[in-house]
Amino acid sequence: MKAHLTYFDGRGLGESIRLILYAVGIEFEETYLQDAAHVKRLRQAGDLLFMQVPMLEIDGMKLVQTNAIIRYIARKYDMYGKTLEQKTRIDVLYDGARDFIMKFLNIGWNKSMEEDSKDVKENAVPRYLPVLEKELCGTSSGYLVGDDLSMADLAVLESLLYCDDYFPAVLEDYPKLKEFKDRLSSLPRIRAFLNGPQRKRKLTEEDILHGKKVLAWLYQ
Repeated sequence: MKAHLTYFDGRGLGESIRLILYAVGIEFEETYLQDAAHVKRLRQAGDLLFMQVPMLEIDGMKLVQTNAIIRYIARKYDMYGKTLEQKTRIDVLYDGARDFIMKFLNIGWNKSMEEDSKDVKENAVPRYLPVLEKELCGTSSGYLVGDDLSMADLAVLESLLYCDDYFPAVLEDYPKLKEFKDRLSSLPRIRAFLNGPQRKRKLTEEDILHGKKVLAWLYQ
């Protein structure tokens, strides 16, 4: 049985789950939240622990909490390091990259898209990119931790893809990160995701309005 992702038809928190599912070769279907009645049915069925999405149905479980979902997949498919030290380092880098990603996901939700983008470029980009560039300079494997692709690599890749979306020339100042992004993007499964129908478009004002409706349905 295929995995099944329930979320709205946009990137948001669901995009990280879509990316890792592709990276490990898990086929999945999607259900998009369309109206308050749909959300109400899920809540009444007890499917939405903490009343949150995304929800991933996989291996007989209905999982919520984005980071928990990603860690479950990473553990199962050997994307979480070999030793306790590696696992901890992956956690550190993953969580840092997630913080960076969230800066992009919040664009258009706080102020205007233009104002929020400007804030990310002036404050988040110079905070995170030099750190990540330095991390890559310290590894000879081409991956952030150890010799294999990890969930930390995918989180950093996602953050760099957002950089490309919003600030196309910014990675020219970070050659290690640019090479890393290009190399991981060319991996067959990841390339299939980036060029396929299940990757969502860059966030628009229309997407934000719909996202706010979904949140209202979840918490009403």
